[in-house]
Amino acid sequence: MIEGTVTVHHEVGLHARPAAAFVKAAQKFESDISIVNVTRGGEPANAKSIVQIFKIAVAQGHDVRITAEGEDARLAVDTLVALIEADAEGHSV
Repeated sequence: MIEGTVTVHHEVGLHARPAAAFVKAAQKFESDISIVNVTRGGEPANAKSIVQIFKIAVAQGHDVRITAEGEDARLAVDTLVALIEADAEGHSV
């Protein structure tokens, strides 16, 4: 299992457009990918499900942990962490 932790800086957190972009990127990978809102705690969510992403309620300033298991796990985690970091800088990936 590969994991990475990142702070969400987008003003709306991981909701609406940022969540949709995150899920779209996650769906490109074969690996099983989960995301946990470390700040709030709780159960992992399927990173490929917009509904589950909304349920973990990631707001600006929250830390999230992304984990992946599978053949492309490293690339999946690196890509999704980079996506959140780029969004913090006002770029889209």
